[in-house]
Amino acid sequence: MPFNDGDFVKVDYSAWRVADSKLIYTTMKKVAEQAGGLDEGDEHEGEKYVPQLIVIGKGNAIKGVEAAVKGMSVGETKKVTLEPRDAFGDRNATLVKVMSVSDFKKRDIDPQPGMQLDIDGSVAVIKSVNSGRVVVDSNHPLAGEKMLYEIKVIEKIDKDEERVKAIAQVYGLAPDSVSISGGNVRVVFGEKTEKDSKYLINKSDFVNAVMRYMDKIAKLTVEEEFSKSKPLEKKES
Repeated sequence: MPFNDGDFVKVDYSAWRVADSKLIYTTMKKVAEQAGGLDEGDEHEGEKYVPQLIVIGKGNAIKGVEAAVKGMSVGETKKVTLEPRDAFGDRNATLVKVMSVSDFKKRDIDPQPGMQLDIDGSVAVIKSVNSGRVVVDSNHPLAGEKMLYEIKVIEKIDKDEERVKAIAQVYGLAPDSVSISGGNVRVVFGEKTEKDSKYLINKSDFVNAVMRYMDKIAKLTVEEEFSKSKPLEKKES
């Protein structure tokens, strides 16, 4: 049965670049192992192999994948070939710029081909460095590429509390509890959650995502618990 806008759907999927059949991304460890693993620096590096959350109609997946999932049912598997416009977009020549090496030296950066960096708020890749000129490309690395996706719908999440937890998982968070009353959500991150700088960023993204994806939610309260670490007891010799 097809899904509707606003539905929360978890999927397993793998993506290959059609031009050379290279595996670009997968949520499944077995697929990665069969392909000989993913290259260092690929999108999946450092992440666990877990199903991904797609919120239909909210644009948190590429257009072609969301459209495919919307017409599927739980348990169904489908292969789709996506043109660039439905995947990572066509290449845009205006996003390729030439800069001087001095522009990078001012930022204490030694530009090297393949280096990724933030330029004017967008991620760019240095394509070449020659005679004091640096060519940088702000296109997505897969822009202009036709992609093959194999998608399996794992589950549809209906309960709002479970939807909040699913969003938290996207950002590497595991709330101790989630409760909802009316349009108000209360989320507790207990002592087991490490409250480091990464947590602060992920918490902010999590809160924004809940408010963006869940139309019925008007207010979200985050409660945090802290405790001092107990000193280790000295053992008598």
